[in-house]
Amino acid sequence: MAKIITVTSGKGGVGKTTTTAAIGAALARTGDKVVVVDFDVGLRNLDLIMGAERRVVYDFVNVIQGDARLPQALIKDKRLDSLFLLPASQTRDKDALTEEGVDRVIGMLSQHFDWVICDSPAGIERGATLAMRHAEIAIVVTNPEVSSVRDSDRIVGILDAKTLKAERGETVDKRLLLTRYDHVRAARGDMLKTEDVLEILSLPLLGIVPESGDVLKASNMGVPVSIHDPNSAPARAYHDAALRLKGENIAMEMPRQRGGLFSKLLRRAA
Repeated sequence: MAKIITVTSGKGGVGKTTTTAAIGAALARTGDKVVVVDFDVGLRNLDLIMGAERRVVYDFVNVIQGDARLPQALIKDKRLDSLFLLPASQTRDKDALTEEGVDRVIGMLSQHFDWVICDSPAGIERGATLAMRHAEIAIVVTNPEVSSVRDSDRIVGILDAKTLKAERGETVDKRLLLTRYDHVRAARGDMLKTEDVLEILSLPLLGIVPESGDVLKASNMGVPVSIHDPNSAPARAYHDAALRLKGENIAMEMPRQRGGLFSKLLRRAA
């Protein structure tokens, strides 16, 4: 049975879709069978990041409504044989996703994959809560700014109240992924420092993805950043995050920030 991950945040534009594609590709590179699922009905950006927009024939809603079988809607990645995409519909509204339909599709995917990664819309509307519903692990993506962190704190509350695990009295395993981090700007006080974000959200740290033009370059080329240039800083950050999800003890790397209290804080949070 698959492990089900939801990539979520309260605020839009923090890098959820980039993270879904990057983590999915990084896990697939280890040999695991991975499917990434786009819950953002009406917008549908995950297929663009994956470079699969021209290959979409059927989508998530078609499967839910019985217009297509699940294998017809799944798109195999061009570069990794064990990575698949279930795209969202671009022409329906979010009410097309039903609780019963999502339960059925996630159940089918769980039988055939090692990881099911759900790319959630921003906020707490229907698509987002359905994307969180089956989460065993939630990756809470946030930028180091007050509004993003505040909205992520709201999402933590939803994860603790409106998931299947919450209904059973259990707790979703929540991890923090800090994106677009610039240690120089943080040192100047232009953005929150990592320890400030950790103190506010009190979540285990999955990874720190630095601000980098490599992310935009990879997105524009339709390639997950974790495999576009494996030696780039964001690719290494996502690769390490994927290994941590698999239970490996990978040291938290912070460029130009070594030793002292700061590093101890990172190790403890991880």
